[in-house]
Amino acid sequence: MAKVSSILSRKGFDVVTVTPKQTAIEAVNLMNEHRIGAVIVVEKEEIVGIFTERDLLRRIVAKGKRAEDVTVGQAMSTPVAYCTPETDIQECRMAMTQKRIRHLPVIQDKKLAGLVSIGDIMAYELSEHQTTIQYLNEYISGR
Repeated sequence: MAKVSSILSRKGFDVVTVTPKQTAIEAVNLMNEHRIGAVIVVEKEEIVGIFTERDLLRRIVAKGKRAEDVTVGQAMSTPVAYCTPETDIQECRMAMTQKRIRHLPVIQDKKLAGLVSIGDIMAYELSEHQTTIQYLNEYISGR
């Protein structure tokens, strides 16, 4: 079975983080700048939450608040589900489906080691399926 480490080795280990005291608009600007749907909220090198597009919509926009007036700590989701580099990709997919989330921080040795999204999982699986199809086509055609 494929592991999360396979995804991270392809996409990289960089994770965009914010603090709970930063404003939601600062987090949103970072998300836009990096073209991502979530940032990890860290305080004293410890994960304390995750702030996602969904948090922005549900806890700020839908309540008529201004993102400039709300801190990330007030709008973030907590507790945070996570995985490790050794977690099976299928296990991540199941956790995301059951918890109705789209991002999982990757923790190794109690430190943030990456972030995987449902899009990362789908892209990895698609690539694996395409490779299998290519091998089967070559086998059938005798190459």
